[in-house]
Amino acid sequence: MSIDIDPLCDAPGLTVTDHIENTQFELYTDRQVDPRPSAVENHYFPVDASVTVETGSIEVPRIAVVETRSSDGTLLARGDDLEMPAEEYHLGVNPAPTKLYLYFESGFTVTTTDRTTRIDLQGSTDVTLGFRSLHQRPAGTITTPTEPESLMRAVSLLGSALQTTSPERSFPTLRGHPPLIEPGEELRVPDRIDRPGSGVRIVVPPTYRALYPVVPLAYYFAAEVVPGSAARIEGDGWEHSLEPDVERRAAEALRQSFHFDCIARTEGFYPVDLYERETTAADLDWAALYQAPLAERLGTYLEVPFERVEPELPQWTLTTDVRPDPGNVESLPFVAGELSIVRSPETATPADTGPGGGIGFLRAPEPEPGTLVRGGTGVDGAAAGTADAPGVSDPRGADPRGTDAPSEPGAALGSADFVRPEPVETVEHAWVGDGVPLDANKATLDAYRRRLETGSVEQSRISVLVVCNDEQMREEGKVSDLYGLRDMVQFDIEVRHDLSRAEMREALASDVDFLHYIGHVDDRGMQCTDDYLDLTQEDLRVSVSAFLLNACQSYEQGEALIHRGSRGGIVTLSDVANSPATKLGRIVARLMNSGFNLRTALHVAKRELLTGHQYIVVGDGATTICQSRSGIAAVIDIESNGSALDFTMSAYPNGPYGVGTMYSPTIEDVSDNYAVPTDARIEGIDSEQLTSLLQLETVPVFYDGELHWSDELLPL
Repeated sequence: MSIDIDPLCDAPGLTVTDHIENTQFELYTDRQVDPRPSAVENHYFPVDASVTVETGSIEVPRIAVVETRSSDGTLLARGDDLEMPAEEYHLGVNPAPTKLYLYFESGFTVTTTDRTTRIDLQGSTDVTLGFRSLHQRPAGTITTPTEPESLMRAVSLLGSALQTTSPERSFPTLRGHPPLIEPGEELRVPDRIDRPGSGVRIVVPPTYRALYPVVPLAYYFAAEVVPGSAARIEGDGWEHSLEPDVERRAAEALRQSFHFDCIARTEGFYPVDLYERETTAADLDWAALYQAPLAERLGTYLEVPFERVEPELPQWTLTTDVRPDPGNVESLPFVAGELSIVRSPETATPADTGPGGGIGFLRAPEPEPGTLVRGGTGVDGAAAGTADAPGVSDPRGADPRGTDAPSEPGAALGSADFVRPEPVETVEHAWVGDGVPLDANKATLDAYRRRLETGSVEQSRISVLVVCNDEQMREEGKVSDLYGLRDMVQFDIEVRHDLSRAEMREALASDVDFLHYIGHVDDRGMQCTDDYLDLTQEDLRVSVSAFLLNACQSYEQGEALIHRGSRGGIVTLSDVANSPATKLGRIVARLMNSGFNLRTALHVAKRELLTGHQYIVVGDGATTICQSRSGIAAVIDIESNGSALDFTMSAYPNGPYGVGTMYSPTIEDVSDNYAVPTDARIEGIDSEQLTSLLQLETVPVFYDGELHWSDELLPL
C-alpha cells in the first residue's frame, strides 16, 4: 500500500506516511486510538486508504480549511471556524500532505489556533478517515510514428487524463497526468485512453515547430489536433487565430483561458472569495460560463482581447524550450502535464567564447591572487584550487549579470555545446534537446520518467547525506544544521568528510534522498582522498535521488548522475569561488528543507546571489525532497512603508500543488483566496499581523531586498 496509517508512539493520534510522495504528517486525537481498516467506498471522494477510529476530536497540526458536505456531496460550509448540528457529514481538510477526508455522524465544531485546526465532535464516535496520495500516474502509453501528422493523433489524446472538462480542471488534482508517448511503427492506443468530446480543434501546419507549442493546449482543452495551413483554435461557430506567431499566441491562449477558468470555478463546488474574480477587467457571465460546454466557454474567453486581460494575468511559472526534433516527442506529455509554455527553437545560439575560452556572459575579469575556488586540487598536493593557478576565476569580479566561467570550459565539460536560449518572461526556464543551456534547466527524458517510479519504499524518513571532501570548505559542511529544521518531518542526516573513491562509490549507491557534495571537481571527476572518481564510468551504480554538486564545473559529473539513476540536481557551469559557493549551498539547503523544488530553489538563490547564475538544474527541475508545511512553495517580500509594511507572497507550483492550487495568506482581516501563480499583495499591514504569519512556517523572506528567514526576523 502506498499509504501507511499507524498509531503515534508518544501521543494520542496517528502518523500518516505517503511512500510515493515521500511525505509524512501526524493527526492528533483526544485518546489513544487503534485504527481499523475500513472500506474506501465510505468516502464521497476517492481515497487510497481508509481507517476508522473512535475519538472525540481530530486535530491537524496546521491551519487548514474544512469543507463540509452532506451525504450527497452538497457543500454546506467552508472555513476554519464552524459549528454544525448533528447529521451525517463528509469533510475535506485542505491543505494536507495527502488528500484528507473524514466521514462521521455527529454535530461538530471547527476551531483554529495559530498553528492547528481542531475538529471537536459531540461526544466520542466512530470517525472514518480517508487518505489519497497526491501522486498522479499516466493511464498508459501511446505508441505512434513520429512524423508530425501521425504525432498529432497521439497529442490529441493527451486530454484523456482530464478528470473533468468543467472549469474545475484548473485544479491540479483534477487534471491527471497525460498518457505517455513512445515512437513506434503504427499508432497504438490502450483501450482505457479516450479523449473526452470537448468540441475543440487545434489546426497547425504539420511541422514540429508549429505542433510542439500547442501541446499544452491540446492537453488542457482536450482538443483534437489536425494539420492545416493556418494555425488556429476552432469551436462550433468560432475560431481564434494563432497567427502570425504560434508560440506567442498559444502561450497567450493558455494563460488567458486558465485565468478565466479559475474565476469561473467559483460558481461550482468552490464558491469562495477569489482575488482574481474581484479584480478582473473582463465583464463575463461567470455563472453561465460555468454551465457551458468547454468549447463554448473557451470561445467566449478568447473573444476578450488579450491586451485587455494581460495586465491582470500573473507571471507564468515555466517556459520549456523543446527543440523541433522527433527525438523529443517522449518528453511532450511531461511538459504538457506541467502546463508549461512551450517554444520550439529551430536553431540554438551558441554561447560566445572569448580569447580565454570564457563562455559568453559567464566570462569574468581575473580574480585577486589567493582566492580559493572549487576546481581540482591534485592528489599530489599541487595547489590547483587557488586563483593564482592558471585558468580560474573569481565571481567577485563578475559582470552585472553575475556569473563567470572557466578559462577553458572544454577541458572540464568535455564536448558539451553551450547554447544561449532566448530570454523568457516566466519565472523558470527549461530546455529539452541537445546543448547545455545557460541559465536554464537542462531537462532529460530519463529524469522525467523517474517522476513516475513509485517502487516499494521501506523508509518513512528523509535521508540527507552531506559530503565534504576538502578541509578548507568545512564551513559549508555546517549545512547539516539546516536540514531537518522541521517539525512533523523526520530526517536522517549524515555528514561525512574526506571520502576515498571506494567510499564515494558506496555513498552514491546508497538510497539517499539528497546528496549535498562540497569539494573539488575537474575533468578527472570528483576529488577523493586517494584519486578522482569519474562519474561518467559505465560501471557506477547511482541510487541518490537528488543532489547539489557545489564544486567547479560540475555539469558533466551531474549529468552522469542523471543518466545513472538520479532524478535531478544543481550543478555549476564554471569555476566557483569558495565564499559565494558556501553562501549558495546554505541557501539551497534551507530551501530544499522547506519543500522547494530544485528549479524554484535556484531561482530564489539567484535573487540573493549574482553568482547563482553560474549554476543550472539538470534533470527534473520539479524534484523535491520533502513537502512544505503549507503545500505550496512561498516566498515573501516585505518593504517598509512608513510605520506600516507592504507584503507580497509569491506562490510557486510545487509537486502535487501545481498551477491552479488555491491559497490564502493567514493574515488577520485578509479573506481573499488566490490561485497559483498569482501573487498576494497587501499594503499597509502592521508588524503584529506579519509576526503572526511568520510564526506559522519557516519561509524565505526578502526584507527591503535582502534575503532572510522568517525565524531569523522574529520578532519584527
